[in-house]
Amino acid sequence: MVGSLYTNGSSNNYNGLEEKLDELRSLLGKSAGDPLRIVSVGAGAWGSVFAALLQDSYGQFREKVQIRIWRRPGKAVDRATAEHLFEVINSREDVLRRLIRRCAYLKYVEARLGDRTLFADEILKDGFCLNMIDTPLCPLKVVTNLQEAVWDADIVLNGLPSTETREVFEEISNYWKERLTVPIIISLSKGIEAALEPVPHIITPTQMINRATGVHIENILYLGGPNIASEIYNKEYANARICGAEKWRKPLAKFLRHPHFIVWDNSDLVTHEVMGGLKNVYAIGAGMVAALTNESATSKSVYFAHCTSEMIFITHLLTEEPEKLAGPLLADTYVTLLKGRNAWYGQMLAKGELSRDMGDSISGKGMIQGVSAVGAFYELLSQSSLSVLHPDGNKPVAPVELCPILKTLYKILITREKSSEAILQALRDETLNDPRDRIEIAQTHAFYRPSLLGQP
Repeated sequence: MVGSLYTNGSSNNYNGLEEKLDELRSLLGKSAGDPLRIVSVGAGAWGSVFAALLQDSYGQFREKVQIRIWRRPGKAVDRATAEHLFEVINSREDVLRRLIRRCAYLKYVEARLGDRTLFADEILKDGFCLNMIDTPLCPLKVVTNLQEAVWDADIVLNGLPSTETREVFEEISNYWKERLTVPIIISLSKGIEAALEPVPHIITPTQMINRATGVHIENILYLGGPNIASEIYNKEYANARICGAEKWRKPLAKFLRHPHFIVWDNSDLVTHEVMGGLKNVYAIGAGMVAALTNESATSKSVYFAHCTSEMIFITHLLTEEPEKLAGPLLADTYVTLLKGRNAWYGQMLAKGELSRDMGDSISGKGMIQGVSAVGAFYELLSQSSLSVLHPDGNKPVAPVELCPILKTLYKILITREKSSEAILQALRDETLNDPRDRIEIAQTHAFYRPSLLGQP
């Protein structure tokens, strides 16, 4: 049985936990009797796991820290999910005993029989994330009123999809108008939006939060890495980077670091954030190729060569020193292609088990952020103001003309003028340039466009 080493927020106090908590409390000016208040806004897989990891580690220090998670109320659990949840509960003796001890088991029996309806916020209190039913978490303190959740929070974790971040944080800003202290916000969201005025540029979740709340960018950080949420909670070794201003990223990296979850720190906030969104684009195509070729290793390697060359090409447009991103980007891409929801979505589309008409919010998986990222990157890189020289004919073209995979994904997912099979046609196009040529073009030309990231 694979399970969490720590349950119910009552981990053994291994050396240094309380000291790390005290250090962060001191930096935030917390006095005795005033708990450090941490809230995760959004209860998708990563937001829920992050809150649960903190609860497992620090929840035992109840007088010093309070950890909560906000999710919207009223989301019903369908009958099939309730039946599967019942099977999960009964396959895990530790979870079964915990629910019985908390007098919470009977409702799952009734839901299994169809005698009652469960709700997502209700089961989250017992440690079940609707997007990750097979991985029970520790019980969590769930709040469904957003104002109650955030108004006095010291640290806010953004576990929302990028498509929801702006709207929710605009509401949050209304509850912070009377605040005397400035919160720290850590965004876990991987996604971007495109803006074309006054010049084409990318908008990331941290920028959305900054503009929505007025919280200074120094207090907003991004945490990401090559991570699968369920595996991290089951204590598979993983690493991540927390990016932002030095004032907070170093102490937060120390606070969040565990033996199985190593957190490094980096100053390059926006670029790492954008790279987290970019790999989701190509993960969807990887899933399609896997499904259409019956998991052909050769076909998948051909796709990987082309998609990584496009990503390298795009990073040369976005950053002056793209080589520094090569490792983190490839690692994040690799794990997403292996087991991420975006690759899964591509597979399901290609197999016909999902339809594009179903949208990009999928029951049991949550938001497929790669879909909106495809649209955003295509829209940006189609702008003639960003033109680069095409290797054939030496004529200026929009950057997207050198990204055939991105163009094809746009036609499949956004305009829907092509079916999933078009991804294979794109790979087999005899006029397709050698992926190495695309990398060479990027490396030998002055491609960097600082305006894409809103820089002068």
